[in-house]
Amino acid sequence: MAKGKDIRVTVILECTSCVRNGVNKESTGISRYITQKNRHNTPNRLELRKFCPCCYKHTIHGEIKK
Repeated sequence: MAKGKDIRVTVILECTSCVRNGVNKESTGISRYITQKNRHNTPNRLELRKFCPCCYKHTIHGEIKK
């Protein structure tokens, strides 16, 4: 049977440098990735270094609320 809370949850990662600096005029928007995390192993907010096509470099992408 199913348990009350799911252990693995879907999270959205958003580029922190695009949000902080504002989006420049020639870019298409803010870079976002969708991934999953295990709630028991990583109870804190997830931060991963991923490629941002708006900044054209690898930046830190942090977990945001849905």
